[in-house]
Amino acid sequence: MGMETQATNERVTGRTWTVRLDPAGRGRADVRLSCSRPGCAAQTLPSAAVGRTAAVEHLKAHLRTGPAPRPEAYCACRAAECHTHIRPTGPRERPAAPWRCGGAVVLAVVADREGRWWQVMECCSRCAAAHPTAKVVATAPPPARTAPGRQAPDGSAEDRQAAAGPGPRGGRPAPAADPFQVTEGAAPGAPAFAPHFSHSAPGPAAAAYDVPSQRPARAARPPRPARRRPPRGRIAQRFVPHDLRPVSLRDELTELGELFRAYQQRDEPDLALLAELHDRKAEAFHAWYEVTLDTGLRLDAQRAEQAADAARLQHLHRSGQAPDGDGPAVARLLTAQAQWDHARAVLAYVAVHVPLPGPEARLLTLMLTLRTAQSGVGNLVGQDIRGLPLPEPEHLVGQLVECGWLELSGTVEELMDSRPESPTRISVPSLIPTDDDPGPFTFGRKMRPRLSGWAQRVVGEKKLRKTKSGADARLLALALATQVSVDAQLGPEGEGIDLDPLATWCAVTPDELPALVDRMTATGWLEEAEISDGLLTGSLSERVLPFSCPLM
Repeated sequence: MGMETQATNERVTGRTWTVRLDPAGRGRADVRLSCSRPGCAAQTLPSAAVGRTAAVEHLKAHLRTGPAPRPEAYCACRAAECHTHIRPTGPRERPAAPWRCGGAVVLAVVADREGRWWQVMECCSRCAAAHPTAKVVATAPPPARTAPGRQAPDGSAEDRQAAAGPGPRGGRPAPAADPFQVTEGAAPGAPAFAPHFSHSAPGPAAAAYDVPSQRPARAARPPRPARRRPPRGRIAQRFVPHDLRPVSLRDELTELGELFRAYQQRDEPDLALLAELHDRKAEAFHAWYEVTLDTGLRLDAQRAEQAADAARLQHLHRSGQAPDGDGPAVARLLTAQAQWDHARAVLAYVAVHVPLPGPEARLLTLMLTLRTAQSGVGNLVGQDIRGLPLPEPEHLVGQLVECGWLELSGTVEELMDSRPESPTRISVPSLIPTDDDPGPFTFGRKMRPRLSGWAQRVVGEKKLRKTKSGADARLLALALATQVSVDAQLGPEGEGIDLDPLATWCAVTPDELPALVDRMTATGWLEEAEISDGLLTGSLSERVLPFSCPLM
């Protein structure tokens, strides 16, 4: 084989490029659009919705003007070891079977479900079908095949056809020659049988031989219907075998895969439906495990059971029901588990980073942290400070300014006299994000006012204000609201709360905590409260359940 033939058979790696949307900066609504194709400059767009529209149009422009998929391209997915659609094996799972690429070369677009990136790959059709979100936008034509011809000593088959001229039907090739006809004027000693073309007249020597007549063609049989296997089901990155028995199990797994994919396309989540699907998946995977004894199936079944319990519990929380589904509805101020976790994260951060001792300083530090948690800056008026149970609010604010924890745009007196129409700008330097330190909290701008409003509602609860409870009681109310189980029992799973960390959070000694618990019981916050063996047990009263943030 020559060098030219070897160069023709070489395959090039399939192309791949990505269009991405990234935040332009922390706390900003604009986004940055970038493309990995050379020559594409990054763009800054005002919002995520505008960015997605521009990204899709940018991708379509590349697909319209770019080259088509090449038949000789090597699958880009296989070059990356197909890691994007082959699930990695766990410590107790069997090694994954090697993927076999095949089919025509296509251009496939793989998109992120959240609309953050779009990737174009020049890969084989099998790898494109294995991606759950892939869409094929172009297919390479099949490679050209030349008809086989006999090589003559004086030239190639194409040369002979070009020399013979067009066939009898407007340029179509002439029919195949009959090898059993004799050429006119054969040379002495030449073979008796030589090729004879259909457009040349037979010579007199042809009459000396009897040419056998053509065998009559048989009647054409009707084509047999092609045997088509039923479509192969897929669920949880697993293919359902065609020969899986019983058939009812195979059909159940196939149907469940279709139902899960349909659920992913829903505009609004339905957690009750999702819990039911996970229950069916757990039951089906247990049956599949009993048939194949694959340990991975048993582990998937256990994970499906846990996912069903979590989805069912989230549904009860969002609908305001008790865990058994029969209790009264609870309209919580914070309605999702992520919000509850963020509230506990803020309390834990303030407990470690409070700059001054005492419950009054801790309560003021907490409220100011919630005002500036997202960007490190915020607005404050005098009523926000006077509404807290602080004996000397101006002096306490001055101490926070002197120690450098708090910065004001004016004086302390101007802050105390400011009104809602002209608030005072405040900043907490330790909470301002930088390039190297994004800050201690991960929630966004919409979450911060919800957490701040929840804390203000707890601290300013009606009974606490009427009884003129101090800062230590308000801190205890916040701790109790975030340290309860789903059924309002104190502690995780109702086991109680340790007294030492509870007293540390309230900035009181453990000996002062029983009297504080009695005051909370008198105000109607606690029911059946009891201190024994270093634990505080009991439950929140029904009146304050909307303030609760259950432990999950």
